[in-house]
Amino acid sequence: MTGTVARRRAIRRLIRSRAIDNQGALVELLKAEGHVVTQATVSRDLDVIGASKVRRKDGVYLYQLAEQPTKDVADRALTRAMRDFVVSIAASVNLVVLRTPPGAANLVGGAIDHAGLDGVLGTVAGDDTVMVICAEERGAKAVARELEQIGTTR
Repeated sequence: MTGTVARRRAIRRLIRSRAIDNQGALVELLKAEGHVVTQATVSRDLDVIGASKVRRKDGVYLYQLAEQPTKDVADRALTRAMRDFVVSIAASVNLVVLRTPPGAANLVGGAIDHAGLDGVLGTVAGDDTVMVICAEERGAKAVARELEQIGTTR
């Protein structure tokens, strides 16, 4: 998902460097940089990276990035990632292995990292596999059950 990662990096840079007040403008700026996307894709990207519209003192609303995603944003991103991209979940002692379509592992791993789940020490993501490292006290089976539940019920 190099294209997605690069596009989201470009969105972050554009929001930090320019006054962007609507998704259509962002679609055009991305297009000028070689990222041809729809407004729906930009909308999802903005949600995943934690961008929101903030009102300036002059009354104009512009996109702004939160330095650290809020818990609500992180939870929504994790729910979406688990529901949309995780193909399988397997647990072994203190490791959970998630399989994704090619290119989606980084997105899923990042969503897990930002969500701050209890008992998750971190993730390592390849192209289509995410390894979730779990604290011994909680164990992989409990984390795997929680991840499975997030993808099906939230």
